[in-house]
Amino acid sequence: MTLLLISFIAGVLTVLAPCILPLLPVVLGSAATGRSRTTPYIVVGSLALSIILFTFLLKFSTAFIMVPQAFWAGLSGGILIFFGLILIFPALWEKVPGVNRLSIGSNKLVGSGYQKKSFWGDMLIGAALGPVFSSCSPTYFVILASVLPASFTLGTLYLFAYTLGLSTILLLIALLGQRFADRLTRLADSRGIFKRIIGVLFLVLGIFIVSGYEKKLEVWILENGFVDAVRWEQNLLQRLDAKSTMPTFTVDGKQKYIEIAGPAGFVNTDGITIGELIGKEVVLIDFMTYSCINCQRTFPYMTAWYERYRNEGLEIIGIHTPEFAFEKDIDNVRKAMKEAGIEYPVVLDNDYATWRAWGNRYWPRKYLIDIHGNVVYDHAGEGAYVETEMMIRRALQDRALELGEPVPNNMRPLIGTMNPEERKFAQSPEIYFGSLRNELLVGGKRFLPGEQTFTLPASFVLNGLYLGGTWDITPEHAESVSDDASIVFRYRARDVYFVGSSVAGVTVEILQDGKPVGAAAGGDVAADGTAMIRDERLYKLIRNPGGEEHVIQMKVKGKGLRAFTFTFG
Repeated sequence: MTLLLISFIAGVLTVLAPCILPLLPVVLGSAATGRSRTTPYIVVGSLALSIILFTFLLKFSTAFIMVPQAFWAGLSGGILIFFGLILIFPALWEKVPGVNRLSIGSNKLVGSGYQKKSFWGDMLIGAALGPVFSSCSPTYFVILASVLPASFTLGTLYLFAYTLGLSTILLLIALLGQRFADRLTRLADSRGIFKRIIGVLFLVLGIFIVSGYEKKLEVWILENGFVDAVRWEQNLLQRLDAKSTMPTFTVDGKQKYIEIAGPAGFVNTDGITIGELIGKEVVLIDFMTYSCINCQRTFPYMTAWYERYRNEGLEIIGIHTPEFAFEKDIDNVRKAMKEAGIEYPVVLDNDYATWRAWGNRYWPRKYLIDIHGNVVYDHAGEGAYVETEMMIRRALQDRALELGEPVPNNMRPLIGTMNPEERKFAQSPEIYFGSLRNELLVGGKRFLPGEQTFTLPASFVLNGLYLGGTWDITPEHAESVSDDASIVFRYRARDVYFVGSSVAGVTVEILQDGKPVGAAAGGDVAADGTAMIRDERLYKLIRNPGGEEHVIQMKVKGKGLRAFTFTFG
């Protein structure tokens, strides 16, 4: 229940996040221009309700997770501009040509109704801010992506705790604004100068949000040393994760399997459960995601084991838990599984329900379940292929004895007939471009979503991520905005992989140590040293003879490159 307290604290801290702080005057202004003492409660209450409904919308419709944050910011900014104009020009609404012919029950209620201090105007102001207030908290994303999908009840409880913390601090701010307004309005004239000032504030903030200047204001806040509430949340979550362990479900001292939960779709099958296989088959569960290079390197072993042992009683179930939103698309998963030669059932765990139920933290991770439903083997990451296969063979022999079938004596180990396990060359860590995990970003503001302009230095430190040009940083990825965008990273590894995409497709020139990549070009790099980035997948950019230290530079030939991660081998 530690996350319950963290969720409440995160809600309180959200008001100090750089992407929220500029919006606080809207809450103050709404309370100051409200129709009664209940206005702060209406505004904050509708904002809280908006966050909860917005969250459930993202949960039940994965299509909305792909909607860019700019859409919600534009929608909220447009509403603020609209109300700002009404406050500045009270008679504006009635003078709009044709407005009287529109529905009085909808348009006029929203427009002139707010000018008359309408309950619905207060509600709409709060509702407009909900999606924006829910986009700046790492804790909120943990609740959305992990807790809520795994347990609707527990996730809703954490979501309510987060919203309660946010609502409590916002209500205090709103009540303070109302008290200030009560004193100030005694000095205001009868023409409502104070309300018009608030209207100008709404108008300016709305324009800032729509145009993106709000993000520059966020950068200014951070550059001037304001408290980094996002980093506080990150630290709290890291401490929680360090204390987390896999839940233990035991019967007679043996850890039992955990059923697949909340599947979003299936590949290579119309449906499957672990329970239906218990008593009949040995089951190997593989948590993976298709753009993960560590997972990709295990695929040849998984497919070989499936081909060799499927007739001896082995069933493999891939649990595809996406690291990025584009990996939720079942067509993308189908294509990736076909390219990898995977024929065994794959379950889409888009909401992290099964991942959370097993207490998993890694891609890839394998659990072997015997015929009795006991988890008899657990391995995280790559490697240990000999050990894994021997455990499979032992479980299959036990199955044969239990079912009274002949014990197969011709199960020749595959290890030795396959390529030997490759030496590990990578000494550089996985690198993330998105604001939720870009702690190795150099020369910019880490953990800050929004547009930033970067200048490349003369030299580069090992394992530091450098960007050049203008990039729009989102929680998951960074998208190039200017025509001169570039990426530079000094690494120590043999292979360099890049997870990226582009809606229209973009050409990227690959350099190593300041020269064309040449003979070190990876499988996705053409002879001229360029790579076409389009599909949402992992791209193989560089393969060196050994694990020496090099500098990779990616020169983007146009806008729209979405950079997710660098991984190394």
